Amino acid sequence: MTQAFDVVIVGAGMVGAALATGLGRSGFTVALIDQAEPADFQPELAPDIRVSAISAGSERYLEELGAWAAIKAMRTTLYTRLAVWDETRHPLSNFLPRKLADVTFDAHNLSASHLGHIVENRVTQRALWESASSQATVTCFAGRTLTALNNDTSVAQVTLDNGETLKSQLVVGADGANSGVRALAGIGVRRDQYQQQAMVISVRYRGPVEDITWQGFYPSGPRAFLPLHSAGGDESWASLVWYDSPDTLARLKALNNEQLMQEITSAFPPELPPLTHIEARASFPIARQHAKSYVNRRVVLVGDAAHTINPLAGQGVNLGFQDARCLQAQLREAQRAGRDLADPARLAAYENQRRPANRRMMLAMDAFYHLFSNRTPPLHLLRNLGLGAAKAMPFARNQVARYAMGIDDELPPVIRQLAERLPGFKQL
Repeated sequence: MTQAFDVVIVGAGMVGAALATGLGRSGFTVALIDQAEPADFQPELAPDIRVSAISAGSERYLEELGAWAAIKAMRTTLYTRLAVWDETRHPLSNFLPRKLADVTFDAHNLSASHLGHIVENRVTQRALWESASSQATVTCFAGRTLTALNNDTSVAQVTLDNGETLKSQLVVGADGANSGVRALAGIGVRRDQYQQQAMVISVRYRGPVEDITWQGFYPSGPRAFLPLHSAGGDESWASLVWYDSPDTLARLKALNNEQLMQEITSAFPPELPPLTHIEARASFPIARQHAKSYVNRRVVLVGDAAHTINPLAGQGVNLGFQDARCLQAQLREAQRAGRDLADPARLAAYENQRRPANRRMMLAMDAFYHLFSNRTPPLHLLRNLGLGAAKAMPFARNQVARYAMGIDDELPPVIRQLAERLPGFKQL
């Protein structure tokens, strides 16, 4: 049996389901394929260990899709401040304030009500699945995987594991960093593995829900606090992120909860509120990866299938939403003009907009990573001068923050020029 659609989207994660919703609302016939339907939201459960910082710009996109109200009806945590400081010890550490060059970004100074929301991935995925499946022109294929792809010049065809075939003008790979669509389309990647890994820990702490997310930077990597919702009584939930060597994280994962809590208490900055409970932990490698092309004939990539970045500032899903929004706009233009949805000019316009924007963010995160994750004295001086300058020049600092939070669409010209001059920019 063969079914025909305008667009087939493989991967119903946050980015794929958002794109399916947007295209469905524009009248496209869409097939959305994923291995499983996201689980129903259960408010009594502990928070998902996977959370994302949804920027103000991404919130606007989710509102356009009609999904943001459903997300907020489940669980979100608003934050209005973001703090960054250097925790590396140096010869003058005993004589200077601990956070001489700390920088705090405050929504009030950006003429914004907030910087973003911390949202559990399963909440965003469920809301977007419901948004996509509610569109009359979107057909969801849950519990199905892709086994074959025919990427012809005149039509694309995918074969599912149950033998069904789907034909379309365009196939979108939204199936993550290990994208099967990308592999079947013969699109290569450039990948750089970082020496560090990241450990995520779901915890409860004593105190009200915080409105600040922060990162303290150590030579072995940052340690971050992301506030979550109330746990009832006088306790709240939070997500902690600990970047370190694989050996160190393997040792930490092997500890029992009491031992791990002691390690966290001694290793994290004193700004960490008093912990009362560890719910879950997980670690994962981090890598920078960029597809050599976002397009091959009738196949186009979005989100992590096209690019992954250092999760330092939580920008990965926001970049993916920007991909979806941009591709959606290009396909609507092709539709209005009566053109093939795989029109090379439209797909090239998508890649020409998104590739430079994504690699600027990739290089900015790389520069931050290499500047802070070391013990080299000159770099220690440089990063403290940089943080000090950011603290002393609120206008420039706030311009960068407005871009990072999605309040403004363009990176400030001076910062954009610096990013484009970083080694490796042209190769990404």
